[in-house]
Amino acid sequence: MQHIIQTVKEKYAPDRRVEVFDVTASQHSDTLVLKGEATSKAAYQEIVSEAEKMARLVKNGIRLLPDDVIGEKKWGVIYNSVEKLHLGNSYGSETVSEALLGMPVKLLDKKGGWRRVQTPEGYIGWVSDAIKTMTEAELHEYNKKPKVVVTGLYALSYEEADVKSQTVSNLVIGDMLVLRGAKGRFYQVTYPDGREAYIQKSEVEELKKWLEDIEFTQESIVKTAKQFMGIPYVWGGASSKGLDCSGFTKLVYFLHGVILQRDASQQALTGKLVDETGDFSKLQPGDLLFFGTKATKENPKERVVHVAIYIGNKRFIHASDYIQIGSLDPVDPLFDKYNTHRYLRAKRIIGEVNTKGIEAISESVFYK
Repeated sequence: MQHIIQTVKEKYAPDRRVEVFDVTASQHSDTLVLKGEATSKAAYQEIVSEAEKMARLVKNGIRLLPDDVIGEKKWGVIYNSVEKLHLGNSYGSETVSEALLGMPVKLLDKKGGWRRVQTPEGYIGWVSDAIKTMTEAELHEYNKKPKVVVTGLYALSYEEADVKSQTVSNLVIGDMLVLRGAKGRFYQVTYPDGREAYIQKSEVEELKKWLEDIEFTQESIVKTAKQFMGIPYVWGGASSKGLDCSGFTKLVYFLHGVILQRDASQQALTGKLVDETGDFSKLQPGDLLFFGTKATKENPKERVVHVAIYIGNKRFIHASDYIQIGSLDPVDPLFDKYNTHRYLRAKRIIGEVNTKGIEAISESVFYK
């Protein structure tokens, strides 16, 4: 049975970042006892089916997530400017990513004041209870409401249409709020948890217009990436408060209406292959460059551990200590010898939207 469990895991849930699968089997007298949790219905059904073939008596204690612990409200929307996703249900657990205000998430589990969620690109983590929970119908109604998206790196919202009034919260680029109206130089907005505020029109744009006006070009990718110059590297960071390498590439493309996979090793499996021989003449600005350890006879598994955005002239921009520019050219004063020597390949995202792992943001924002 343990062998079957491992086979099913490799078949349906090989990546724990996007699927929960933690199942064990034990024998008590003449009963086969199954315990654990899983998010794949197909994996769950196959485990139970195989167990029933193997044993006369089966006690099934596997939770198929989400289950009754969540209740009817199996969806939610983040209401803090930036919410950290943790590996476990505690603040001391490793930060694995971040979610922005207004991001819809699927609820999978709940423990105390923590909820296990799945983000639009499928990434799974635990967040503190900073979520406005909703039924599927409520989420659809929320998605239909007009919204604004924050376009400045940082912003503040206020209780009144006056920058001298009490602040409601800080905001970061990419945050989304419901649009209620306008007053002079301000928009009146509502947070997912019901808070009302005002934000300067110069710091946001109406979501519908923003999506319609996006210029998804090589030049725009480079321009957007460069506005993050100097922002510090933060493990698990995916906002302008701090960025890791793949959080940076993901955010730059998100600001062009595109949802990428969360981690470098996941992003490396998407897009169009441009080069994997070190022929940098094939690269175009906006391409993603991947770095790591190549597969060898001794270590047959390749490891992708870093990603950057190519900006032209053999230069790239990436999160390393802080957002900075490096070069693949030995005569360039910005030459990055370390990363050049561990270069693996380049992938193109422009022209590949709505292929595997690369999704366009719809006006309803994220979840189907």
